[in-house]
Amino acid sequence: QVHLVESGGGLVQPGGSLRLSCAASGSIFSDNRMGWYRQVPGKQRELVAAILSGGSTNYADSVKGRFTISRDNAKNSVYLQMNSLKTEDTAVYYCNIVMNWLSYWGQGTQVTVSS
Repeated sequence: QVHLVESGGGLVQPGGSLRLSCAASGSIFSDNRMGWYRQVPGKQRELVAAILSGGSTNYADSVKGRFTISRDNAKNSVYLQMNSLKTEDTAVYYCNIVMNWLSYWGQGTQVTVSS
């Protein structure tokens, strides 16, 4: 069984920064893809950023140049540094890990960007 725990969400003003963290525990294979998704009410969950075990990354166009995803393989952890936050970044952010064709999700953490 795999368990993901996110932290770091909160309320921030436009232009501010937040750093999300996610720690995975359980049976974690070394070859995996970790990522962050977000969802607002009434809309589909969307990919924000993802990173492979080897370090390759991809980002949604809407966050390129503002968000940075990173990981610590020794800690089975993934991070999302969010800078220059906009009101449209407000959402519940979910951590995700894909390995061995299976996908696991965290419980989500709320990020609210508002003045």
